[in-house]
Amino acid sequence: MTSAIEQPETPAARRRPATVTPRLIATDLDGTLLHDDKTVSDRTVAALAAAEEAGIEVFFVTGRPARWMDVVSEHVHGHGLAICANGAVVVDLRDGGRLLEVRPLETTAALAVVQAVRAAAPGASFAVECTTGLHYEPHYPPFQLDSATVVPSAEALLTGGDGRPGPIIKLLAFHPVLTPDEFLALARTAAGDHGCVTRSSPTALLEISGAGVSKASTLARCCAERGISPEEVVAFGDMPNDLEMLTWAGTSYAMANAHPEVLAACTNRTAPNTEDGVALVIEQLLHGLTEHAS
Repeated sequence: MTSAIEQPETPAARRRPATVTPRLIATDLDGTLLHDDKTVSDRTVAALAAAEEAGIEVFFVTGRPARWMDVVSEHVHGHGLAICANGAVVVDLRDGGRLLEVRPLETTAALAVVQAVRAAAPGASFAVECTTGLHYEPHYPPFQLDSATVVPSAEALLTGGDGRPGPIIKLLAFHPVLTPDEFLALARTAAGDHGCVTRSSPTALLEISGAGVSKASTLARCCAERGISPEEVVAFGDMPNDLEMLTWAGTSYAMANAHPEVLAACTNRTAPNTEDGVALVIEQLLHGLTEHAS
């Protein structure tokens, strides 16, 4: 098993001083907290509960929409909050996933992204994630988890006047030929001025939020409301959409199965998601706190 204390040489990374007690754990879900079958292991459930009992808040920070949070909704403990859609929404999982805060992608920016990416990467198809649900183009790969609305084109949806859906949470762009990292680099060059472009899928599927909207920026807002500093946050992740959060947190852990950029950016590494890497670190943190208290 990979050691949770392995520390790659990353000169630019920040490490949490040993004297700082963690107050909040921020963890991604897919590829991080969840096993590959999208379940939460008994060990992880116990570790999350133990952290909350020790006074450490646990925030799920994910690219998933609120309606996909049933896999962890019973494990949010006291606060009931989660950050979804890469920071675009804060939801109350105790109240059926009710949206408490929305940081939308403005329609004009969304349209500019679609036009720029379509011109730079012919063959791209799009989906539009709104507060009212998902809408996607005919050639966009459908989600099996969702009953979505098929629209003639993203442009038609975004310029639909009175028929346009509610606030846009994010755009999704898929390319059938480009590699995931090629598509990401191309889209950032073409459309990065109009939104925050990232990815979390092993396929060439991009996620575009409003400018300045990321897991990190929304987590920072939530922490500031609680008087929690970055140095008091321990974060876990595995994909490019986690990078800003991982570099913002005082201590960061890349899963052993993480994207190479995540492995390079993090202060520490832990075991893969299939071996309960998050739980392993939480157990070690709590053991250290117990030893310090005694």
